[in-house]
Amino acid sequence: MTTHNHPNPSARQGPIEVSFTLNGREITVHADPADRLLDTLRHTLGLTGTKEGCGEGECGSCTVSMNGKPVNACLVPTYQTRGSVIETIESIDPETLAAMLESGATQCGACTPGVVLTAAWILKNPDLLNTRTLRELMAGNLCRCTGYDGIIEGIERSLARGDAR
Repeated sequence: MTTHNHPNPSARQGPIEVSFTLNGREITVHADPADRLLDTLRHTLGLTGTKEGCGEGECGSCTVSMNGKPVNACLVPTYQTRGSVIETIESIDPETLAAMLESGATQCGACTPGVVLTAAWILKNPDLLNTRTLRELMAGNLCRCTGYDGIIEGIERSLARGDAR
């Protein structure tokens, strides 16, 4: 009887080196191939502004910007960020939040980082509103406190002010 020595496909590989730009700074981390970007940001890098809500890409609490577009950090393996530009809530100019605060868009804070990152994307890409409504663009961010009216009002105020940063 001949036996074949096949590697165990479920065996865990050791950490791999991943380099990307984070909030304007080039960084390199060592991450297990199974590590999520959310965990790398929060636990490895100490950027706790990005929140975990559902862990399934449904709530948007973990939204970050990856190469200029909002993504759910709970669904992105860290290794897929190689060479990418990642921005977290920590990179947002506090003035960007002014209209959100004025309109009552922030209450308990669980959804706020994801809402702000998505709003920042809309502010940088107002042409999106040629084919979608604000409510459609914000649909990936669930909020249990505000009823969304304050969020939409805050984004509208920011658009009117030209707050894109």
